[in-house]
Amino acid sequence: MTVGDICNRSVVVAPKGEMIVDAAKRMRTSHVGALVVVENRHDRHVPVGIVTDRDIVISAVAGDPDHINYLLVSDVMSEDLVTAQEEDSVEAALTQMQERGVRRLPIVNGTGALVGILTLDDILEHLTAQQGALLALVAREQRRERQYRV
Repeated sequence: MTVGDICNRSVVVAPKGEMIVDAAKRMRTSHVGALVVVENRHDRHVPVGIVTDRDIVISAVAGDPDHINYLLVSDVMSEDLVTAQEEDSVEAALTQMQERGVRRLPIVNGTGALVGILTLDDILEHLTAQQGALLALVAREQRRERQYRV
C-alpha cells in the first residue's frame, strides 16, 4: 500500500503572500488544521511550506496579536517542509513523520507537484481497516473450524 492510495487528494492550500487572517478563515470553513503553502511553477502547485492552526496561535495570536492583521502566511509558516512521494509506502511515510515529529505530510508526484496530503488520521484509519480485516479472517477461520470439528 502506498501513501498515494490512502492520502487525501483534496488539499487546501495557501500562497505565501496571503494574509494570515484570511488563511485562518479558510481553515475554519474547510474544517482543516493545516494549509499547504504552495508556489505556482510551470502550472503546478509546488509545496514550499505548511501553516498549522498551532503555528497561527503560537506565532500570531500569542506572539504578536497587535499585528495579526498585517501578518502573512510566510511570516508564520514552517519552511522546513517534509514531503513524501506518492509511491512511497505507508510504513516509510510513518517512519518519516515519527522522525520529524509531524502529523501531516504533503504528497508530491515525480515532478514535485502537490497531489495530496497524508495525515496521522489517514494512517490510523488505514491501520484500523487492516486490523478489522485480520479480525474478520480469524473469526471466519474459527467458524469454519467449529463447523468441521463436530
